[in-house]
Amino acid sequence: MCKFHGGAAPQAKAAAVRRQVETEARQVLAELGVPAVGDPLEALLRLAGQVLAWQAATAALVNQLDGIRYRGANGAEQLRAEVVLYERAMDRAVAVLSAIARLNIDERLVAVTERQADAVIGAINVALEAAGVSGEQANEARRAAARHLRSVD
Repeated sequence: MCKFHGGAAPQAKAAAVRRQVETEARQVLAELGVPAVGDPLEALLRLAGQVLAWQAATAALVNQLDGIRYRGANGAEQLRAEVVLYERAMDRAVAVLSAIARLNIDERLVAVTERQADAVIGAINVALEAAGVSGEQANEARRAAARHLRSVD
């Protein structure tokens, strides 16, 4: 855009800078090999596991301490870094677990699983029909597929 058609406007300049920064950030992520998040719900659950593991690790550090405070070189009482880390870990755990609770992730994952099951059932039915299998043979094939899927779980 030229300066006569809005190209020199502050908002146009800001948008151009934003687009450039976003492009550079995407390039950096691509170079680092950072994968895209395919399923944000699963990613949040994995993050929750990591957050809780970190919280447990910092709790173990705090449990090993003789005291949570000490006197610094200047004589002032100081809180140990392990305690601060533990407090932050607890705050993060609350934040992530609250987000999971608010998002009803368990219900959403069940819905995703149900959609996947419906797709598998649909594929089995289409395959049976295409192969000309019907009646009791089709029912037996469905039962065999169901047994196999249950054993995989």
